[in-house]
Amino acid sequence: MWRRANSRGTRARSAFVIVMFVLITLSLGGCATRMAKSGLENGTLRPCPESPNCVSSLSSDAVHGIEALTYKGDEAEGMRLLKEAMEQLPRTSIVTEEGRYLHVEFTTRIMRFVDDVEFLIAPGGGRIDVRSALRVGYGDMGANRKRVEEIRAVLAELSQQQ
Repeated sequence: MWRRANSRGTRARSAFVIVMFVLITLSLGGCATRMAKSGLENGTLRPCPESPNCVSSLSSDAVHGIEALTYKGDEAEGMRLLKEAMEQLPRTSIVTEEGRYLHVEFTTRIMRFVDDVEFLIAPGGGRIDVRSALRVGYGDMGANRKRVEEIRAVLAELSQQQ
């Protein structure tokens, strides 16, 4: 008889833990879909916030700064290569394409957080400024830097195929 009561208590605790996990995951997922500030500001990519959850080729400090992407060709070739690279990367969705600007959402595999990556092709081509930022959270454990380097590698591979 004691075993039966104990078993019910264990099941109730397990159910409670599962319900709490689902509620927390859903609430975090809802935050992850809120749009962070993105888009061009005075004709260029927005600066990174002070928090260490963003990298940008327009930042010069060690926390946020990263090299711009490069390629051979004009602006149209740069946009073509970027879009082809995004097709090769998992869990990506192009949100905005306007002239030399491209905004892409990346969704993380496990928690389904959405991060924003923006590109601005330099006039005349050859250089692509990039900004990659988390929508939620303070730090990113290097995720944005790793993402930009992955994009750089895919672009280099595509450029070599030309």
